[in-house]
Order: sequence, then C-alpha cells, then structure tokens
Amino acid sequence: MSAPLLRCEGLTRRWGGLVAVDRVSLDFAQGQVHAVIGTNGAGKSTLINMLSGEIAASAGRVELQGQDVTSWAQPRRARAGLGRSYQRNTIFPGFSVLENCRLAAQAAHQRPWAWWQSAAHCGRSLDAAHRAASRAGLQPVLDRPAGLLSHGQKRQLEIAMCLATSPTVLLLDEPLAGMGAEETERMLALLADLRPSHATLLVEHDMDAVFRIADWITVMVNGAVVASAVPESIRNDPAVQAAYLGGHG
Repeated sequence: MSAPLLRCEGLTRRWGGLVAVDRVSLDFAQGQVHAVIGTNGAGKSTLINMLSGEIAASAGRVELQGQDVTSWAQPRRARAGLGRSYQRNTIFPGFSVLENCRLAAQAAHQRPWAWWQSAAHCGRSLDAAHRAASRAGLQPVLDRPAGLLSHGQKRQLEIAMCLATSPTVLLLDEPLAGMGAEETERMLALLADLRPSHATLLVEHDMDAVFRIADWITVMVNGAVVASAVPESIRNDPAVQAAYLGGHG
C-alpha cells in the first residue's frame, strides 16, 4: 500500500467547552473512497473543514502528500492538490458551465505577471475547464447558464470545478443530497470513475449509496471515531448499528 495522500493525527477542534472533533486519526489513500458517516452533529463537516483549512485545529496534525500542512490556509492547501465540494451549491449561477470551471482553474493557476492578457483567454485554464467538465459528464451543457442546470447537474458542476484545480484529494460533503434515483446513479458512476486517480473523502447520509461505493467507512459519534473498517465489518458491527445504522442491512 502506498503512503496516504492525506492523513490526520489526533485532530481536535474545541469551541469553548464543546469538543466538535475529538482526537481523530485517519488516512486517505489514492484509489480509495473513504466514507465518513454519522448523525447530524457528529463532527463530519467540521472534520472536512479542518482538513481543507477552513477551520484551524485546536490540536493535532494534517499531512498532505507527506507534508505537514496543519498551519496552511485553505487557498494554499487547494493549490497543493486538495479540492472540496460543499453541502450547498457554491456555483456562479449567471455564468456558463464552462465559465464556472474556467474560473476555478484560473484560481488554482494564477498568472499575475500576465497583466496584459485577458484571463478569459488563458489557454491553460480553458483546457483544464474543458477536461473537468467532460470528465464530470457536462460536455453537452457547456454553454448553459449554471443556474438553469438540474439539481443533479449542479452537483456534478461542483465536482467539475474541483477537478479543474487538478486535485489529488477530493473532500465531498454530501454530493448526493436531494438527488433522485437517476441522478444518484450518475453521481456514483462519476465517483467510481474518479476513484483510481484520487483519494476521496465522502461524507454522505445515503447509506445504500455509501455501502455501494465506499472502500472504507469511518463512523463518528459526538466528534469521535467509534469504528473504522471495510463496509461489511461496519454493516455487521452491533455497536455501530446501535449508534447510527439502526439495524441497516
């Protein structure tokens, strides 16, 4: 097994007397979809925010591709290969699909020295935008305003915008939220396609989808990890069933 692309050791976040994330240590390897599950308030989104650099850790360490990035802000982590999506859409609704992807690529590959050139004509950003949109299955709607996309397509666009930044690690916060069966199938196919070339952290409440796509599942309760194993072990763990799954199976 190669070294993990992303790892955290003893990661902790306190808000006054509340411990939102409690000494979490996890590895995220290339070629693996690692799902983190738990009830609302379990600390999943706080964990993603800490890994991405949006929230500072109270204690612990984050490593990205073997480098300590604990003190790095979000933009620096993003430029180093960490991409993420959010629970709520963060697209630019008035811009086309291609423009959304190009803006994401441009943010990752800034060229302040080329002040005489329109950013819209940056070949590198445009190429990255086309590749990302195509991989996310959005090639047929490149010129459509993002605000007119279906809910499922908007979620695909969020992932395309991540891909435009050339990440090695994907942090995906509930990408299946609000999707119908057909849209869910498309998203699962996309995640399966992305698996070999990325380390993927997936926070998701759709347990059927989690057990279909995840290679490894971590269960959080009250900010702490209570189990972390292959899906079949998680499904059959009585403590996990009692704490979260409710006999799912």
